[in-house]
Amino acid sequence: MGRVGVLLLNLGGPDKLEDVGPFLYNLFSDPEIIRLPFRWMQKPLAWFIATRREKTSQENYKHIGGGSPLRRITEEQGDALKAKLEEMGKAADIYVGMRYWHPYTEEAIAQLAEDKIDKLVILPLYPQFSISTSGSSFRLLEKLWQETPKLQPLEYTVIPSWYKQPGYLQAMAELIIEQLNKFPHPDQAHIFFSAHGVPKSYVIEAGDPYQQEIEECTQLIMQTLNRPNDHTLAYQSRVGPVEWLQPYTEDALKELGAKGVKDLVVVPISFVSEHIETLQEIDIEYREIAEEAGIENFRRAAAPNTHPVFIQALADLVVESLEKPDLKLSQVTQMKKRVRMYPQERWEWGMTTSAEVWNGRIAMLGFIALVIEMLTGRGLLHAIGLL
Repeated sequence: MGRVGVLLLNLGGPDKLEDVGPFLYNLFSDPEIIRLPFRWMQKPLAWFIATRREKTSQENYKHIGGGSPLRRITEEQGDALKAKLEEMGKAADIYVGMRYWHPYTEEAIAQLAEDKIDKLVILPLYPQFSISTSGSSFRLLEKLWQETPKLQPLEYTVIPSWYKQPGYLQAMAELIIEQLNKFPHPDQAHIFFSAHGVPKSYVIEAGDPYQQEIEECTQLIMQTLNRPNDHTLAYQSRVGPVEWLQPYTEDALKELGAKGVKDLVVVPISFVSEHIETLQEIDIEYREIAEEAGIENFRRAAAPNTHPVFIQALADLVVESLEKPDLKLSQVTQMKKRVRMYPQERWEWGMTTSAEVWNGRIAMLGFIALVIEMLTGRGLLHAIGLL
């Protein structure tokens, strides 16, 4: 087969506090993170949010050590995967490509093109597919393939989602059990799955399979656990006048507290590495909400990170993909229902939470309200619920 490469795709995050502003700008410049009715608004809005929210976001990162651990953990996952593949007799070069911060996907592609890889496996570190995570990275890769002559002869295959992989399910189960066993009565603790949210229109209109894959993944993990615990699935964060996937994490926590739940294990189901949404949003913000709701014992299952069973699962995915017919980017970026994303067919915008930060909410609302008021007057603002 020749020289094999594995490209690990992830979101990226600011390594230090001074990176937060540029990272935010990159993040909100992506039309898959914020869907706007006019494309010309994208970069001005990204600048506005990055400038307005930089200091607040930096304060959040100070709570977790002054920067995101995502790059370090992803590179550790890559090293562990390389070692496991070698152990299995399948040598491979590992590349890390981040969507919004270094090392950028473009940097990884440039390096593997120079390395003259013969066969590439594209492996997103998102177990479930979404337009706004894997989909965004796949569309970028498709563009790079078209624009880079050196990539034309390169054979590749894509792993679009892998939430059913048995080793991944087993790793998640073991991480949950580790926390359950710290309770006096493990089988009575409630298991709370929290996934990042997306606007409901992504699922209904664009055919994003994310919700279905998250729900199925939750059930498969519970089957792997083989325990009688009650469980809940909810979605982290939402913003704006459009409806998001429900139930919302903060609301579900309050409801469980009202029902008398005292012991809770939170499972970050859509994340495989620790980052701001696990270390700050869940561990700090949602812990406070849970405790105020009367939940006395709040624990969180760790993200898989470099858990040996998880790394074995990634290695198995790579080996299996090399033995199957190739799956191309054009085959995995297609939604079940075609909709025009740019421009919008009707006024509807949203913002995904597949991000290291989640604090441009008020800034975005204010900016869009101001621009639309300038363009159309106050009538539309009242109509969509911004005033």
